Amino acid sequence: MGIRDRLFGKTASPTPKSEIRAQYAPAVMDQPFGSYWGSTAFGGNNNYANSILRQDAMGVPTISRCRNLLCGTIATIPLSTYSKATGEEVANMVWVDQPDERQPRAVTISWTVDSLLMYGVAYWQVTEIYKEDGRPARFEWVQNDRVAIKYNQFNTEVEYYSVNGTRLPMSGIGSLVTFQALDQGLLLKSQSTIRAAIDIEKAAAIAAQTPMGSGYIKNSGADLPDNQVQGILAAWKTARQSRGTAYLTSTLDFQAISFNPKDMMYNESKQYLATELSRACNVPAYLVDAETFRGMTYQNILDGRKEFAAYSLAPFITAIEDRLSMDDLTPRGTYIRFAVDETFLRVDPLTRLQVTGQLLALNLISLDQAKEMEGLAPDGSGDTDDPNPDI
Repeated sequence: MGIRDRLFGKTASPTPKSEIRAQYAPAVMDQPFGSYWGSTAFGGNNNYANSILRQDAMGVPTISRCRNLLCGTIATIPLSTYSKATGEEVANMVWVDQPDERQPRAVTISWTVDSLLMYGVAYWQVTEIYKEDGRPARFEWVQNDRVAIKYNQFNTEVEYYSVNGTRLPMSGIGSLVTFQALDQGLLLKSQSTIRAAIDIEKAAAIAAQTPMGSGYIKNSGADLPDNQVQGILAAWKTARQSRGTAYLTSTLDFQAISFNPKDMMYNESKQYLATELSRACNVPAYLVDAETFRGMTYQNILDGRKEFAAYSLAPFITAIEDRLSMDDLTPRGTYIRFAVDETFLRVDPLTRLQVTGQLLALNLISLDQAKEMEGLAPDGSGDTDDPNPDI
């Protein structure tokens, strides 16, 4: 090849066919959480081994409530595909209506939002692709603690991903699609608050398991071996569950500790932490009954939903919409959006009728278009130049 190139000149190599990559390996926006984070010539690793487990965090009622509000609400909103040129709604690809063929769309979306909330990132693994353009055709949601990441030597870029210890390709079947949240995950940014809430729950549970006020049994006689001491304490606890009176020998004396659950202010602490966690989850405190002093003014249901959608749902909705609308998933010229206005923020029928009447009066829509807005089947009678012909 070298002699040929010198005699006839170097032949231009054919232009490689562009490849649709199912994983862009986004840049590291913040120092991630993990059991090991190295800055060596070999790069860092991250396997999502958080100091607080998701299961422990979900044991806090406020976090569970916030999670269900965010995930449950977004999961009920359908996804639609639109043309960028005209804004017209076009037919959805199969995976938009059902990303994972094994389960409904709402389940996949719910757990995707859960990952964004808890970890700040969510993963879909590509299980099928279209032969025409190589774009993904089916996915499955991947639990975050199953994913390990290998970074470059500067810990700024992702080299590859592994699931269950197996290295994955960066495109095609088996690769990962990454959804990035607009903030750090809750398990990282609020770990001290979550830990305090877990400790309060444990302390309150211990107090509830103790029928009488906390205290200690003082022995004025000879010291007892540990097995006898444990037997006395177990018998004392069992007896207190069936009767309020107790009997002790002359050498034993019960000394009550002055602190009780009320003095420990468990209720006040739980209320304070509930408010703090609702702030961390970006959910209005009144939605989780975490307001100590209720100062909100009157608002109807639609206004409350608008506030919730704008300040709580929008960051997760935007993260999912923008990722699904990227060129590696959606054909260029189209984009995907949640039908928030048509479902979650849909106004009452009387208001919709007034708006539709005004649009018809201004000849901005036809009768068939008005029927489509209300979910009615058009019959073609409204396809005229004048939607409101004089009678």
